[in-house]
Amino acid sequence: MLTTADKRAAFRKLHESGCFIIPNPFDVGSAKALQHLGFKALASTSAGFAWTIGKADNRVTVDDVCDHLTAISAAVDIPVNADFEDGFAHEPDKVQLNVARAVKTGVSGLSIEDYTGDNAKPLFDRALAIERIKAARKAIDADKSGALLTGRCEAFLRGQKDLALVIDRLTAYAEAGADCLYAPGISTNEEISAVVKAVAPRPVNLLMMGTGGSLAEFAALGVRRISVGGALARMAWSGFMKASKEMAEKGSFDEFANAYPGGELNKMFQ
Repeated sequence: MLTTADKRAAFRKLHESGCFIIPNPFDVGSAKALQHLGFKALASTSAGFAWTIGKADNRVTVDDVCDHLTAISAAVDIPVNADFEDGFAHEPDKVQLNVARAVKTGVSGLSIEDYTGDNAKPLFDRALAIERIKAARKAIDADKSGALLTGRCEAFLRGQKDLALVIDRLTAYAEAGADCLYAPGISTNEEISAVVKAVAPRPVNLLMMGTGGSLAEFAALGVRRISVGGALARMAWSGFMKASKEMAEKGSFDEFANAYPGGELNKMFQ
């Protein structure tokens, strides 16, 4: 197994050039499967993990998440980036404490978002959001961990489709110490290109929320990495729910014909 330092060095190297897909496992098994398929890095998913423990997204605790990150990071020999939501605190000093704790799980990077959790006022005030990124930076630098910090603006996901606001925040987060920038919800070539240009030379993460587009197309726009959020978890739940509903409503088992072979799964996990 690679050391945590090796994984972090490899993760930073991935951000220097090109474009890569960083898929989002939701448990140890899915993490191992994605490594088996040849992906070079993984990213946790807040929603995907929450569903595995019977909770809604944004309803898990920092204890839940740190245990989850520790397990996934130890299970694979490739870097893991953490969706660390809002740092599980509003105040910068508490964000700093929680980020310091996350770094000790063995992750190679983590993201901090500016969503407040209150849909009436979804984004932290700009100044506070910047201070929260600075606090995360301090936590990462304190033990010279080398973990990569992603600054995340939630505006598009929270109904504020204001590209100028997003760019203003992302550039401020970069100045505050974010190594990588992320605005989930941007989708058009124009939006993506504008964000990439605004924060250059820092890398940009793109969230692939649906179908369409390709690694090559997004690479041509200057995107460095592509994540899929809870999509893989939703795909897994799709098969589970279809088969379960069929049994509950029809008393039949036809959906099992679409199941992945158990023998292949056993081979993968040997």
